[in-house]
Amino acid sequence: MPRTVTAGLDGSAESRAAVEWAAREAVLRGLPLRLVQVWEPLPDPLAQAPLLGAEAEQDWIERAPAESAEGLRLRHPGLEVITERRTGDPVDVLCEAAGTSELLALGSRGLGGLHGFIVGSVGLAVTGHAGCPVVLVRAGEQAADEHRADPTGIPSAATPFRPVVLGLDITAPDAALLEFAFGAAALRGAPLRVVYAWVPQPPPSNETPGYAYEAEAPAVAELEPRNAFMLGRALEPWRESFPDVDVAEAAVEGSAGSVLVDASRDACLVVVGRRVRKARLGAHLGHVAHAVLHHSPAPVAVVPHA
Repeated sequence: MPRTVTAGLDGSAESRAAVEWAAREAVLRGLPLRLVQVWEPLPDPLAQAPLLGAEAEQDWIERAPAESAEGLRLRHPGLEVITERRTGDPVDVLCEAAGTSELLALGSRGLGGLHGFIVGSVGLAVTGHAGCPVVLVRAGEQAADEHRADPTGIPSAATPFRPVVLGLDITAPDAALLEFAFGAAALRGAPLRVVYAWVPQPPPSNETPGYAYEAEAPAVAELEPRNAFMLGRALEPWRESFPDVDVAEAAVEGSAGSVLVDASRDACLVVVGRRVRKARLGAHLGHVAHAVLHHSPAPVAVVPHA
């Protein structure tokens, strides 16, 4: 199967926003869009019992993919849209679909606060296990939200893109993460803002038995230029590979999650990484990715890396 941009479809507002985002991304990348609808079978006792509205629900299940695809083709002439209706566990099915996808888009639901969103258990599980980047899109996300306002202050999809924001760990700058972020910025003709957030480590306690503390921890004034230098050095080869991308970097003192959430307010896309873990069970997303997923108003791409 050719590589695709894939979106999970379940009829919710957040799913519709993710599908629309995925369609725009597929157009940018020149790839087909695949809509995957997963129907989770009911347990036998419930499956055998007549359920109120079951016929209407079945009718929607059969119609939704085709109707969604038809609307997307009208809004994006020339876009190839593939639909799949699958039965099984949603996490397993979506992770399998991710195996032949450039990226997978899923929806996240609003909490009702200014920047609070819910990533459901399926979304978190897929994000933590999928073999391709997973993009979480909040309900209500519109094409104009990714762009600068026009000169009159009105949101418009015809203006330049807002920046792509990348959260990078300079102690282990992964190539897959950098390539995805630079590529996303290049596709959009958008600036790339790379952020490394750091917190000064307190010196070891000299009260520890058997410990003789002689040197003080580096002062913040010493750490700032060092971290800025290391960040710039990590970006050098990527600037050469993507000469048309306008890159701005910042080594910022503070919590990585908070710093990235702040930066996300003026972003069209936020890119964070997650380390690939072989164990199926347990947490597969770090605390930074969790914070950004739940509080970024912009779509968030979580990129798996070694």
